[in-house]
Amino acid sequence: MERLLNKEAFTSNVSEFQFVEEIKQKTARMNADNISRTKAYQNYHFRNKEFFWPFLASMVSRNAGWNMDDLQLTEFRMLMPCNGRRWIFYTYERANWLIFADAYPQLLLYEKSKQVGLPLFHLLKEFGVSSFMAEEWKRFWKTRNRKRLDTALIINEQHVIQGPVLDQEEYKRKVFSTFPYWLQDHLHFSTVLFPTLEGDLFGLSVHGFRKVSNRIKLGKGLLEILSKPGLYERFVRFARMTEPTGSRADFERYLFQHSRKGHYLPLRLLYPIIEHQRKEYKDWSTNTWNVEKHFKNVKLPGQFKLNDWYEHKRLELHVFAKWKSFLQKENK
Repeated sequence: MERLLNKEAFTSNVSEFQFVEEIKQKTARMNADNISRTKAYQNYHFRNKEFFWPFLASMVSRNAGWNMDDLQLTEFRMLMPCNGRRWIFYTYERANWLIFADAYPQLLLYEKSKQVGLPLFHLLKEFGVSSFMAEEWKRFWKTRNRKRLDTALIINEQHVIQGPVLDQEEYKRKVFSTFPYWLQDHLHFSTVLFPTLEGDLFGLSVHGFRKVSNRIKLGKGLLEILSKPGLYERFVRFARMTEPTGSRADFERYLFQHSRKGHYLPLRLLYPIIEHQRKEYKDWSTNTWNVEKHFKNVKLPGQFKLNDWYEHKRLELHVFAKWKSFLQKENK
């Protein structure tokens, strides 16, 4: 661990131990909340454009922020009890924190490998990264197969959260088997949107969110949309021109002529910083068979422009909340 890296590649004698500590500190700092994660992923992609996953992660992180912000909307407060909304927030926050804690050290290690001209992926074990990803980074260093690496990162992130979140008994009991989860799933819990400055929305939904294979399929489909020539440039313009606040006002101002002023608040005004711990570093890939099946190409649906769908869901939420309010008054 203390041995020096190739001296010719460095201007100073920096030990591997020091470098690992720097990555851990930077990851912890950038993993503070949804906004810091979104910006960290996005800025990384703009520095390293040879693969797309960091940009995908930034856009998915924006969606997580919007969904967490929604939980404080008047409609959701009418439809869901406070405890149910709190646990859905924890689910988003915990899953996204875990993914960042695992993925961002990988990204920084690759960036450093580029800088020194040496593959440093033997250090991935210091961050609890799966042996699956260690091999995929080594493969990418040799082959530069962008699509393979992007897909591998999708496969890895979904397995990283499967045990600690999706299969965790407390989350299953307090989130995934509850009416509030069903309601948000029905409305837009499992839909990821990519906005543009022109007011267009593109994206996909997933059914059976708790199954890792379904989430991997969703991720691959989203990657296909995000990296499409012509669309990619539009998504990048949106990202560059739109500071993430965690609020749907980030994109609704482009979507609607008359946005609902004051309807949304920035995420950081609604939630405190959550302190997380990652107690166990289990290598999911040592007990998972036939991972190669997840590398198969995915076919996009005929329609993935979602403007009409979004307006319908927005109206549906409003009507549902009014309906529940009416029933409550009738039962008093």
